[in-house]
Amino acid sequence: MKLFEKTYLGNVSLKNRMVMAAMTRGRTDINGLVGNMTVEYYTQRASAGMLLTESIRISEEATGSPLTPGIFTNQQMDAWKKVTASVHDKGGVIVAQLWHTGRMGHSVDRNGRLPFAPSPLPVRGMQHFTSQGKKDYEIPQEMTIQEIKRTIKDYGQAAKNAIAAGFDGVQLHAANGYLPNQFLAESANQRKDDYGGSIPKNARFVLEVMQELISAVGSEKVGIKLSPFHTYGDMILDDPAATYTYLIEELNKLDFAHVELMRRSSSFPSPEHYTAENEIEFFGRMIRQTLIANSGYDKASAEAELEKGIANLISFGTLYIANPDLPERFEKNAGLSKPDRATMFGGGKQGYTDYPLWNG
Repeated sequence: MKLFEKTYLGNVSLKNRMVMAAMTRGRTDINGLVGNMTVEYYTQRASAGMLLTESIRISEEATGSPLTPGIFTNQQMDAWKKVTASVHDKGGVIVAQLWHTGRMGHSVDRNGRLPFAPSPLPVRGMQHFTSQGKKDYEIPQEMTIQEIKRTIKDYGQAAKNAIAAGFDGVQLHAANGYLPNQFLAESANQRKDDYGGSIPKNARFVLEVMQELISAVGSEKVGIKLSPFHTYGDMILDDPAATYTYLIEELNKLDFAHVELMRRSSSFPSPEHYTAENEIEFFGRMIRQTLIANSGYDKASAEAELEKGIANLISFGTLYIANPDLPERFEKNAGLSKPDRATMFGGGKQGYTDYPLWNG
């Protein structure tokens, strides 16, 4: 089966074509430091071809949800070094997903400061999980040009910090309603300057961040995650097909390693004006970099996707939460454990490192 074939991502050798997708787990301390539990969690899953970490905050300013990790202090870097060293000892490959939440945060977890965003438009139709329970989203503070430029530099520094902490690469989280995604969507970006008001201007922030990451750590170590038709976080684009076609065409002019393309979720229905096209086929054929197909795959559908010849790798999310040895289970046609949804986004070892390995 193609899923179990060895392959390369850039100049990094992967033991199979299975990737663990990034998933927020909410188990750091209040300073964004990962601990021994996190070392164990990623080490248990090192049989994946590649591990993508949970989203890692690039700065204090990037904070959205409580108890999520950072990569902007020496202490945070030192904590991650234990994770990367342990994964490498098991022959694994691990890439840091870089995160700025933009308007998807709340002042209660930001020392009273409002979140930053392209425009002062709050997320509609959902609430935010905070340290004080669910709260309505606040009207964010519109970023100045100076703040935009500083944030781009923060991404570059975070990438350097990640490589110094032992990661094999970095991935820009430009999906799921977070800051780069917000610049792309008219529901979050109504600027009339260099960073909004047309498709090229809406795409400028993402492209400049990617250029910064490539400059900071080198093209072989950089990737990006996109979710063109996924509306989570009140991401509504006037013309998503045109926006992402333009973005991908511009990304194709850059030299970097991978694009992870996330399919839309049935839990977040598309507006009527969205195309019904299959994202992997519609956008994937345009992408010049190594393509990772993401979201909702099982063994059979993943293999079928690889057989099409568009995607090179498949990333799995919740299946990896409950099945740390997912490649072995797939290969042996073993049964799969089901994740406990109550412990997905916070807690202790339960629902994190206590899922059993297959012992067939």
